[in-house]
Amino acid sequence: MGDESDTDAKAVATAPRVVPNTADVDSLTLATYAERAYLDYAISVVKGRALPEVADGQKPVQRRILFAMNEMNLRADAKPVKSARVVGDVLGKFHPHGDQSAYDALVRLAQDFSLRYPLIDGQGNFGSRDGDGAAAMRYTEARLTKIASLLLDEIDEGTVDFIPNYDGSMQEPRLLPARLPFVLLNGASGIAVGMATEVPSHNLKEVASAAIALMKNPKISHEELMSYVPGPDFPGGAQIISSHAEISQIYQTGRGSLKVRARWVIEDMARGQWKLVVTEMPPGTSTQKVLQEIEELTNPKVKVGKKTLTPEQNNLKQTILSLLDSVRDESSKDAAVRLVFEPKTKNIDVNEFVTTLLAHTSLESNAPINLVMIGNDGRPRQKGLGEILSEWIEFRVATVTRRTQHRLTKVNDRIHILEGRQLVLLNIDKVIKIIRGSDEPKADLMTAFKLSERQAEDILEIRLRQLARLEAIKIEQELKELNTEKEDLESILGSDSNMRKRIVKEIEADMKTFGDERRTMIQEEKKAIAETKVIDEPVTVIVSQRGWVRARQGHEHDPQQFSFKAGDGMYATFECRTTDVVLGFGSNGRVYTVPVSDLPGARGDGSPLTGFVNLAAGTQMVAYYAGHNDDLLLLSMKSGNGFLANVADMTTRNKAGKSFVGVDAKFAPGDAPLAPAKVQEGMKQVACLSENGRLLVFSLDDLKRLPTGGKGVILMDLDKAERLQSAIAVGSSGAVISGLGRAGKPTEAALDAKTLKSFTANRARKGHALEPKLKDAKLTAQ
Repeated sequence: MGDESDTDAKAVATAPRVVPNTADVDSLTLATYAERAYLDYAISVVKGRALPEVADGQKPVQRRILFAMNEMNLRADAKPVKSARVVGDVLGKFHPHGDQSAYDALVRLAQDFSLRYPLIDGQGNFGSRDGDGAAAMRYTEARLTKIASLLLDEIDEGTVDFIPNYDGSMQEPRLLPARLPFVLLNGASGIAVGMATEVPSHNLKEVASAAIALMKNPKISHEELMSYVPGPDFPGGAQIISSHAEISQIYQTGRGSLKVRARWVIEDMARGQWKLVVTEMPPGTSTQKVLQEIEELTNPKVKVGKKTLTPEQNNLKQTILSLLDSVRDESSKDAAVRLVFEPKTKNIDVNEFVTTLLAHTSLESNAPINLVMIGNDGRPRQKGLGEILSEWIEFRVATVTRRTQHRLTKVNDRIHILEGRQLVLLNIDKVIKIIRGSDEPKADLMTAFKLSERQAEDILEIRLRQLARLEAIKIEQELKELNTEKEDLESILGSDSNMRKRIVKEIEADMKTFGDERRTMIQEEKKAIAETKVIDEPVTVIVSQRGWVRARQGHEHDPQQFSFKAGDGMYATFECRTTDVVLGFGSNGRVYTVPVSDLPGARGDGSPLTGFVNLAAGTQMVAYYAGHNDDLLLLSMKSGNGFLANVADMTTRNKAGKSFVGVDAKFAPGDAPLAPAKVQEGMKQVACLSENGRLLVFSLDDLKRLPTGGKGVILMDLDKAERLQSAIAVGSSGAVISGLGRAGKPTEAALDAKTLKSFTANRARKGHALEPKLKDAKLTAQ
């Protein structure tokens, strides 16, 4: 057996490869199949689930729910039925997916805090803005709202195409004949494959007015449109604090983010006390979310990887506790949102109290906008306000054209029938005689009176009582009305101007019936930034070689008195103020900022600066500086480049730091920032020391100030693989060079103005050798 198996294996191995004939056999590579399958799936998600249509503003599941309820006669004046019955109809007839997903869509259509204009009138528990779920579908009831009629009233008037449902047994509308641009009124939210949408809700009066203006003047400017639609109108109200320019830019491009904050009132209490009551929330924010944020601020948890609370957490905790006495949720049926904040004392400044709450909670947040939707061409795309309204108007014109044509066909048919009846009434005896004496009365009637088959059939089916004299008068009146309507319909179809006038008239009528006042206030304000009050006093910041930092009150301390951990030592001391900042320079060129007021006291060894920031992986702190925002620093790199910048240019609130110093990744054996040097008044020159002991002095005016950072200019020409050792600004007092001399003995030498002059040359030169040559040398200004 073993021999036979080996032989077979060899035969298979040596057999020529057979390539299938693709002309005869349908075959696909796995890559091609996967690509096609994923593309089909992506298109299905984009067009069949996640994105709304610009025409009616609905996703397929929403459209099917509304259509199914309309077919069930669940209009606004009908008695509501169990939601489970609606979901069953939707699933069985139009939407072959899970019942929970269909019910979730139904619930959202009924929530007045999710939709600006709810399309379903829900009876029972349909959830809350705090994230509470709706009751099970067997407990809730539903029917359509009055405004849903704007989507469904014209469904049977030939306005839209119908397509087969999932099993071909029924027909469903491809779109709903929306009388207003619901894609803007109620907005939409969804995540597709490779794209997402976030359309905010808007005010009906404003959107309708903009649509009318665009219909009257298709060349209207974007700014004119913005005068009609100044911004979103959220269901929960709140206040948009972004500037008009920012909002306008978002509506022009179709993408951006708005700053939204809560609205509140100050209620007076007994004995001069007061409380802040929040009555409106930004979208996506709930009272429970804010309460949870307050709890996390006043009772913070130790961060992952840390043993204790960070100084920032402790400071923030103390700040909140010093201002806030209590917070409670008093929301009820009478007040949808009522979140009460009581201060510690009545003497606390209201603006400071409000600003602190806004800065540290979701009471002020960003509302993303991403106007992605499926256009009239069937393609999903990001659109601006003007394009959305233009495409909806195009759809509405087509819809009204079809509706008018449909009605004209019915009117012509009715006129045709009535004209036949009128002829019969004039010759009633002859008609009766023909019917009584003919074997084929239909054909004889058609011949005798030149009737159409349609008219002849109607006459044969007519009831005797419709031949009364009174009926003749009614027919004459109806014909007159129908002919008048026919003229009206033909004038609409024959003139684009008349068509647009009719649509404008209908929009105005709907605006009058369903329009309401704006809920969201638009008023530009500055973003709330919590500023911790710090007593301005002198301190000395002590930084160790390993990056441990601490602060001691006062100046003029003897550096020799400070102790350090074993194996650590003094890096530098900085005499500054509690309102200043400490800068840490990472080996990757990022600069990290820590307020001096956050530093621990000088009794212990302090804390590592890396504990205050989020240091990038694979990097380390290589230099430090503490001082005022106005301090001018000379920043240099081992590669020999350098520039000037103020401390304020490098300061950032971001814990991940700010990319500022442009290190050269190609420089060997690794570029990194050197210790920054302060440029004081009277310093006119720059002194650079190379690793090989060469010194170059040139004018400070040759350097550029780079507020946004960068690589700067070449300070000194270095040999291959040589590094810049030190670079400082010097004045008339000269400098000091320090390092290790012979036998590793610490050595220090003064370089007065006269000595430095002998090393003066143009920037980017090599300089001259300095004697004695010291190891690990560095320059310090006198």
